[in-house]
Amino acid sequence: MIGLGTLINTAAVIGGSALGMLFKNGLNEKIQDTMMKGSGVAIIFIGVTGTLQHMLVVTETGIETQGTMLLIFSLVLGSLLGQIINVEARMEQIGEKLKAAVHAKNDNHFVEGFVNTSLIICVGAMAIVGALQDGLTGDYSMLAVKSVLDFVIVLVCASTYGIGVLFSAIPIFVYQGLITVLCSLFGVFVSDPLIANLSYIGSALIFCVGINVSFGKKFPVGNMLPSLFIPVIYELLQLIHIL
Repeated sequence: MIGLGTLINTAAVIGGSALGMLFKNGLNEKIQDTMMKGSGVAIIFIGVTGTLQHMLVVTETGIETQGTMLLIFSLVLGSLLGQIINVEARMEQIGEKLKAAVHAKNDNHFVEGFVNTSLIICVGAMAIVGALQDGLTGDYSMLAVKSVLDFVIVLVCASTYGIGVLFSAIPIFVYQGLITVLCSLFGVFVSDPLIANLSYIGSALIFCVGINVSFGKKFPVGNMLPSLFIPVIYELLQLIHIL
């Protein structure tokens, strides 16, 4: 069943959030801070390994890199576009509306929890490739594995940030679901190089999210999200050139 992976992932986020909120009142601030920094380090390594997995190539002469220029152009141009549009501010506005809708005006961590957790679970190789596989072949195995990881990550986030994390289920459902539906309709146009490029650039953004979680906000990751469109544009330009 196409789309089952996204449904499983969304359910895992809701379940992890609910369990994390139960733990929230039983954990003191130091424990919450330690857990958050620990998860941040894990996210950093997930981002690094995901990026290097596609950029490092073993040849007869040793280890070489590929895709460096695409990574640079994607992050620079994508960040510029995102800064102009101010994607992060728009995400925060959505968070504020959700906060008002659930009458959580006194929750100072609601928006931060919603935005940070949404970025962690939506941006990355497994989210992109898993949704692509689900749409192309109906194979939801990668999203099932991702659901387990997201359950743990969201549990930790919810134990620190609170109820705002629960609403990250909305963007994961829309984001992965949209990719799956589009791929089921237009999957013939999705090439393996495009999937690889989206994967390592998404992993680079995951690295930035990990830095923010561990050390405080250093990167405007929301404004860097348009970086994921650059590989798509690059692929289209190559097709035009071939034609």
